[in-house]
Amino acid sequence: MNASKSAAAAMAAAFFLLNSAGVTAQDGDPKITWSSGLEYSSGTYGSDVDIEDLYLPVTLGVNFERVSLDLTVPYLSVRAPEGTIVTGSNGDPLPGSGQTMDEAGLGDVIAGITIYDVVYSKDLGLALDLTGRVKFGTADADKGLGTGEPDFTLRADLYKYLEHFTLLGSLGYKFRGDPPGLDLDDVAIGSLGAIYHANEASCFGLILDYRESAIVGNDDVSELSAFIGHEFADTWSVQFYVFTGFTDSSSDWGGGFLVTAS
Repeated sequence: MNASKSAAAAMAAAFFLLNSAGVTAQDGDPKITWSSGLEYSSGTYGSDVDIEDLYLPVTLGVNFERVSLDLTVPYLSVRAPEGTIVTGSNGDPLPGSGQTMDEAGLGDVIAGITIYDVVYSKDLGLALDLTGRVKFGTADADKGLGTGEPDFTLRADLYKYLEHFTLLGSLGYKFRGDPPGLDLDDVAIGSLGAIYHANEASCFGLILDYRESAIVGNDDVSELSAFIGHEFADTWSVQFYVFTGFTDSSSDWGGGFLVTAS
């Protein structure tokens, strides 16, 4: 169950916003950004019934010249068989077998920090960023909206800058909290993609996202995301994206949008 934006779409959004919308600080003063959007996804995830969810995040970002901090507070609505558990912020659902029910409420609050240009070479056109994230177990476990346990993620993002393209790759690891009665494995995550810059304000791209399954015996997650973004008046930007999955543990399809103001 895609309880939040796919990792690939999130990575693309972060890159687009920080490199196109100019929200990083250039004069030592922090830049404040607000973003929100809506995502819908649907899939069976190995069961016989479609599981649907709506995800509405509100994110506050504080961006310094080489460091950014962010806090996301989401609303989550899920239509799924009774007993379904949203096991993480990026998928790996555990479908239930009861009657189809609707549940909604606060999702898992996520806090993150990113350090930019940990490794940087202008001559080679390369940059490496490091990101750490904490998913707090704030979603209601009794409703199946979360596990009630925290997760910790560490990720490295590598960018290769060309004339009109940016190639990007990501490798990371997620440390999972185990709720009572459910054994979740720690998992590796990764992404590969490319962004085409049509001009200074617009870009579009494709990103392939991979995540190991946290549940023994389930397929790993593999999804392809396509997105387009545009900056308006140097103060706000919008991104639209769609995605589809290739395994039983992935969403069948989904899409959404993200609006950011600075």
